[in-house]
Amino acid sequence: MRGSIIKRGDSYRVKISLGKDSVSGKYLSHYETVKGNKKAAEKRLNELIHQFDFGTFVKPGKTTLYEYLQSWLNDYCKLNLSPRTVELYSYISTKHIIPTLGNITIVELKPQHLQHLYADKQSSGLSNRTVQIIHVVLHKALKNAVKAGFLSRNVAEAVDAPKIQRHEMQVMNESDMQVFLEKAKETPYYALFYTSLFTGMRRAECLALRWSDIDLILCQVYVSRSIQYVQDAELGKRITFKEPKTSKSRRQIALSPSNVIILREHYQDQSELRKSLNLPGLTDSDLVFSHYDGSPLLPNSVTHAWIKLARRCGLNGIRMHDARHTHASLLLKQGVHPKIVQERLGHGSIQITLDTYSHVAPGLQQAAASKFDDIVLNGQSLNIYP
Repeated sequence: MRGSIIKRGDSYRVKISLGKDSVSGKYLSHYETVKGNKKAAEKRLNELIHQFDFGTFVKPGKTTLYEYLQSWLNDYCKLNLSPRTVELYSYISTKHIIPTLGNITIVELKPQHLQHLYADKQSSGLSNRTVQIIHVVLHKALKNAVKAGFLSRNVAEAVDAPKIQRHEMQVMNESDMQVFLEKAKETPYYALFYTSLFTGMRRAECLALRWSDIDLILCQVYVSRSIQYVQDAELGKRITFKEPKTSKSRRQIALSPSNVIILREHYQDQSELRKSLNLPGLTDSDLVFSHYDGSPLLPNSVTHAWIKLARRCGLNGIRMHDARHTHASLLLKQGVHPKIVQERLGHGSIQITLDTYSHVAPGLQQAAASKFDDIVLNGQSLNIYP
């Protein structure tokens, strides 16, 4: 007999056989109490038998979400994810998930628990983006629990995270760039900001560049890693370098002639400064953008310097990441093929580039229409009015 139902007061006890234990040789059973009528008990019995037959049955345990998240972060995340990602997931778990849901066992976790958590976080003033990250952490953790056999389904898949409100992209125009770079000459970050605007590289990619990554003769820069500033409970605050997430991020970018000149001058300035301080000369393994002693620049310090400079130039709201957007937008407006822009930015596909910079599309469409007239009519005027 696969299972049985026994009435016990105002409820029913459902029992299914789990077969013989391979170690002890004893026959195992699973019991559940179902409140309601016999029909509800029969329905639950059939569900359990179906799960067991198809290998999706998971015997309930007493592991709380707090206990599981701690184990997941230590045993899985630290081995498979970057230190920065582990730091983020740990913060989200400790700050936002565990205080509310930590005492619930993972087998008792229901979609409504997650939905209530998201709604509560939104009402407390948390941004939709942060609530989405909470959802991502829960989804990934529970997906791993299903894969490991602790759960039969991922309840996070039954819950929709709030949509992110897209803000209008802020970019510089040509005159803005000239004003910004002129003011940047007064700071130690001139060469860094110039390279960021003229290559479209990410901040973390620029700060990880070594002189061996730059060919000032062939006018090329090779992106092969990025920098991360992480806070580890065991190792403390530290700078690490990691390889790009995707093969598209590992790329070669052509440098403009002006950018090459700026970098050559920057190399000369670094060399003379080190010589004046009786420090070892520059080597290929030294960072391109660093402190005078060669130590890495802190990413947040660079960002704060950018923000202050942008405000001085009347460019409030222009972030350092917007240098990347500025680079792409200006190239597209000049008629550079989106495929080239994709390769320079390191996007995984051309569709990402087109979707991100769709605001440039109307101008490109009009230019294409005018170009077609030039090709077909060969400069002839056409009276379109009757």
